[in-house]
Amino acid sequence: MSQFLSVLAIALLPVAGNVLGSIVAELARAPRWVVGAALHAAAGVAVALVSVELMPRVLDTTPIALIVALFAGGAAFSVLLVKGVERLRRGKDDGSTGAWMVYMATAADLFSDGLMTGASSAVSSELGLLLALSQVVANIPGGFATVANFRTQNVARRTRLLAAASFALPVVVGAALGFWLLRGAGSIVQDAALAFIVGVLLITTIEDLVPQADRPGTARWISTSSFVAGFAFFALLSASFD
Repeated sequence: MSQFLSVLAIALLPVAGNVLGSIVAELARAPRWVVGAALHAAAGVAVALVSVELMPRVLDTTPIALIVALFAGGAAFSVLLVKGVERLRRGKDDGSTGAWMVYMATAADLFSDGLMTGASSAVSSELGLLLALSQVVANIPGGFATVANFRTQNVARRTRLLAAASFALPVVVGAALGFWLLRGAGSIVQDAALAFIVGVLLITTIEDLVPQADRPGTARWISTSSFVAGFAFFALLSASFD
């Protein structure tokens, strides 16, 4: 149990980045173009997470047919998330459904952080710590973009604060699953779980986060530069921990 508590403590490190970004967004109302730029940066980070960290690991051990099947399962789950959010928002014509899907994309990112940290810490506490530390700064744009986007959609401050606080939940769940269910499993099982997360994360990013990022009408050169900056930042940060 003491080892598991240590894993949870390590897994919660990435949440610090989201919370810091959320606090910045809460203290200062950003112009709409800044919100759009931050959302594009968050999308760049998510795509870098998939292409630099997750897929290379998955491709090493997992049959391509299984990857496709699990990716499709993750994509289907993202559709269920959308339907669930729409059902919860039914009758509340506040235009915030897209903002909540941005939150879901950030939560999926955090769940993958927890899952990787939990599974890796079961093998090596040093590896789990490195993975968690690599996510702290990279998660700041996601936290900022999520809360800033809530503000532009006039979501109540109490709801925004609760949403920011709830960022810890997907990390804890992911770390617990990674530690208790995947630590004794072979690498193919661990990476198969990551393939499912890739499906959720990539689809919510492309179908929900990016369209929401385009809504403020941020100049193309700014949005593209922000996406590239988010991608490059995470890729370079990840390489520094290899």
